[in-house]
Amino acid sequence: MKVLIFGATGMLGQGALRECLLDDEVDSVLVVGRAATGRQHAKLRELVHEDLMELAPIEAELAGHDACLFCLGVSSAGMSERDYRRITYDLTLAVARTLARLSPDLAFVYVSGQGTDSTERGRSMWARVKGETENALLALPLRAYLLRPGYIQPVHGATSRTRLYRAVYLFAAPLYPVVRRLFPRHVTTTERLARAMISIARDGAPKRVLETGDINAIA
Repeated sequence: MKVLIFGATGMLGQGALRECLLDDEVDSVLVVGRAATGRQHAKLRELVHEDLMELAPIEAELAGHDACLFCLGVSSAGMSERDYRRITYDLTLAVARTLARLSPDLAFVYVSGQGTDSTERGRSMWARVKGETENALLALPLRAYLLRPGYIQPVHGATSRTRLYRAVYLFAAPLYPVVRRLFPRHVTTTERLARAMISIARDGAPKRVLETGDINAIA
């Protein structure tokens, strides 16, 4: 497979990039983002592009891929709905619509979140916006798969760019094996999530919306 990754400098994207580079069935990886990852690998290429809302200048580079692993996102904490929507909905759809036009058979694997509101009418702002984003992706002419992980434990050096989250993950790491036994359908790791994304991109999945239990089973 030829794989695109958006959001490779974030915690989830770091995991996705690592597993893609280790996977023998992934022939090449093109990382697109506002900043470089600093990684070097024979099958890795990076494209630094400041305005991800405007992809026309780099469309030729984006064409011809088999899959896009979309790991780009932000926490809604402290954000207005307008600002959160601009990143979560507007940016995601700008990328997805471009790829749908360039490569209609492309698998678009989107990391959403547990608790997403598909009705778009609930009280939780982030869940409504995520739900609207998911629904819009499913309406596009591409193979969109929506992953809704719950708690994600970073492994293999993946780190959050948010200081508070880094502290939480550091504290939670020793407790993760216990939490996994108690709540296996609500927790996963960056490695399992990435392995599931690659598998879904390659082979598809029995359904388009996948919860944490589905993600772990596929991984």
